[in-house]
Amino acid sequence: MFEELQGFLDYLRHERRLSPRSLEAYERDLLGVKDWASGRGLRRWPELTSHLVRAYIAERHRQGLSGSTLRRALSSLRALFRFLHREGVVGHNPADSIRAPKSDHRLPSHLDPETLGLLLDGIPSDSPLGTRDSAIMELFYSSGLRLAELVSLDLNDIVSSGELLRVTGKGAKMRQVPIGAVARQAVDRWLSIRSRLAKPGETALFVSQRGNRISPRAVQQRVDLQARRGMAPCHVHPHMLRHSFAGHLLEGSGDLRAVQELLGHADIGTTQIYTHLDFRHLAEVYDNTHPRARKKKDPGQ
Repeated sequence: MFEELQGFLDYLRHERRLSPRSLEAYERDLLGVKDWASGRGLRRWPELTSHLVRAYIAERHRQGLSGSTLRRALSSLRALFRFLHREGVVGHNPADSIRAPKSDHRLPSHLDPETLGLLLDGIPSDSPLGTRDSAIMELFYSSGLRLAELVSLDLNDIVSSGELLRVTGKGAKMRQVPIGAVARQAVDRWLSIRSRLAKPGETALFVSQRGNRISPRAVQQRVDLQARRGMAPCHVHPHMLRHSFAGHLLEGSGDLRAVQELLGHADIGTTQIYTHLDFRHLAEVYDNTHPRARKKKDPGQ
């Protein structure tokens, strides 16, 4: 019953190369639909009609699921049926015409520019680890990176004389993002002493005390440590720095599409509403609105 689900998950894992976390989200969403449909006597995906999809969304909404959660479930269902159509199992996509209930689009919590600026400026760079941590946190905020994206960075991902960063995002999709001037200075400081920690031949941009590529957990711990040392008013984690990047650019520019492009968002169900923006425009939005995009003036000037 509903045996095509495993084939779809294998497709996401091997062809789309999605991360384990993304795969878990797809599986969770689709198992929820499958269990609901099974309870109504359905045994195969082709039996799922638009009317039934609409009923599922309405029932889950009454049970308290948010609009964003239901949008994600619909996105997963659309992706599944596109796969099934490709495989010749179905002739239409019953989720295409269904829309999830609206909900507030509030940004996740983020620090204000002044507080975050003080925190980043206060990270001590008198040791290799402090210098590394400063570069890590500046890059999170400068370029809006996900934790997995930062950890996977290699030395050769810094391009165009250090002004751009080549990032491998979800689904192995590549994008280029600007590196603000303050972050470039922090990264340069780290590169100048990186050899003290890195093992010979190690390609990772950021390494641990043992000289190997730093782990996601270690980055989380170091961000938390530096934030507590800096007397941050709340718990600070890598995703909060990414949220702050997005929030501050949105506040300064109002250009939601540009910020989404810089973040590397590519939600399957809503990708078609985004228009392609050339990098010159993205860089202009970034330079004009990011609080740390420009070099600081020399106090002596």
